[in-house]
Amino acid sequence: MANKEATVAELTENFRSSNAVVLTEYRGLTVAQLKTLRKSISEHATYAVVKNTLTKIAANEAGITSFDDDLVGPSAIAFVHGDTVAVAKALRDFAKANPLLVVKGGYFDGAPLTAAEVGKLADLESREVLLAKLAGAFKASLFGAAYMFNAPLAQAVRTVDALRAKQETAA
Repeated sequence: MANKEATVAELTENFRSSNAVVLTEYRGLTVAQLKTLRKSISEHATYAVVKNTLTKIAANEAGITSFDDDLVGPSAIAFVHGDTVAVAKALRDFAKANPLLVVKGGYFDGAPLTAAEVGKLADLESREVLLAKLAGAFKASLFGAAYMFNAPLAQAVRTVDALRAKQETAA
């Protein structure tokens, strides 16, 4: 009994401390395939095979009730502690190569996600790509501002040169 309580406490803490959670069914996957999956998301998440009844208790204690109906069959959960989009992409890509992995749903930013919404999350660009695009936009804005400040100065120099040349020809 104490072991079950410890498991529920650990799962509850995992639910509370995760950026996002993705519930999957892994029926038919081999141990080697599960190891490959764990490795593919290890930078951003932990992937744990869970007992449904204990997980339901832990999720409810963490305030998540959206998994109640999905906790049937062999279940495993990706507890995301890094880039949620990267984990969603890795799960999607793994599921394409290994159709026995089924994404049942998720929980992100205080809201439940359907399997389709987890798929849409996987279609987003990664944080690094978005930051790079933002940096590029800032750089372009700075170049534009620099040009705007330099243009009147350059025009004034050309005007002064033209006036000087006109005076020299008149003299």
